[in-house]
Amino acid sequence: MRAVRVHRYQEDPLIDDVAEPAVTGPWDVVVDIGAAGLCRTDLHVIEGQWDAIQHPNLPYILGHENAGWVREVGSAVTNVQPGDTVIMHPIVTCGLCLACREGQDSHCENSTFPGLNVDGGMAEVMKTNARSVVKLDPSLKPADIAALADAGLTAYHAVRKAAPLLHPGTHAVVIGSGGLGHIGIQSLKALTAAQITVVDTSEEALELATALGADHTLSQAGDGGKLLEITGGGAHVVFDFVGEHGTEALGLNVLRNRGSYYTIGYGGAVNIDTIEIISREINIVGNLVGTYLDLVELMTLTAQGQVTLHTQTYDLEDAVQAMHDLDSGQLVGRGILVPNHTQGS
Repeated sequence: MRAVRVHRYQEDPLIDDVAEPAVTGPWDVVVDIGAAGLCRTDLHVIEGQWDAIQHPNLPYILGHENAGWVREVGSAVTNVQPGDTVIMHPIVTCGLCLACREGQDSHCENSTFPGLNVDGGMAEVMKTNARSVVKLDPSLKPADIAALADAGLTAYHAVRKAAPLLHPGTHAVVIGSGGLGHIGIQSLKALTAAQITVVDTSEEALELATALGADHTLSQAGDGGKLLEITGGGAHVVFDFVGEHGTEALGLNVLRNRGSYYTIGYGGAVNIDTIEIISREINIVGNLVGTYLDLVELMTLTAQGQVTLHTQTYDLEDAVQAMHDLDSGQLVGRGILVPNHTQGS
């Protein structure tokens, strides 16, 4: 099969011919990939940023946002069967540790992370396990929802956590209306009654934000003065989907007292005096990828038409060009890689 593999850091991945994975254990699920999302994390992987955390053995297959159709299952699998349309939670978990027992999938003590430390889904076929597959309505096409497996799931997870803070009369600021942010906006509309102001440097992204229901948009945030004016003294919650190039300071500066800064994007640093945290009683909240239950809920909203993924589709063979387009800022929404096989489409 064809697969997108990292061979060396700081170099473009290669499109290789490799052996297809097969069922070897009772809980295995082998999936014909219908689509794989392209994420900025993939660029960070290629740069080597994740090497010290995930320790992958090179070469390996990229791709942690995956959807498709079940090809084969292990002897113990009962939740899906061959032919089912599925989306994969990005982390393959054990189900036995305390984190798994609590439903905190991303903190599993024995997990693997396809696309980051083992072979992922930028390929024609991928192996995962029964705990990681969410069975979908057959009407949902993998190319339309694959990137919800991480980008959408991460954005939804942050909003889901913050929802109790965003009652009627509150104000949320969203920094970044790209691949994650545009799902965050839709999640805010679905789960909260908050006013939503979106900040982005791209006019196209701001137009998308308005179309998705943002109440206000701003292209030049500056020191945050305009945001403080729009929000009537500061946001109750800031969702920073960028997390670098100064958005960290902006997010903290436009919080009202007792507000919460939710960081989802990464690459920068949060620098704030502890006395300011104490005197303003503000919260700084980290957000990793969402849980399996978060993914189920997000798929429900998607089936109901409340969340729609805005995408640009590339053939799997054009993966490197898609990555260059993402890196240069030419993608609005989410890049999707589609293998040549067209089962279920």
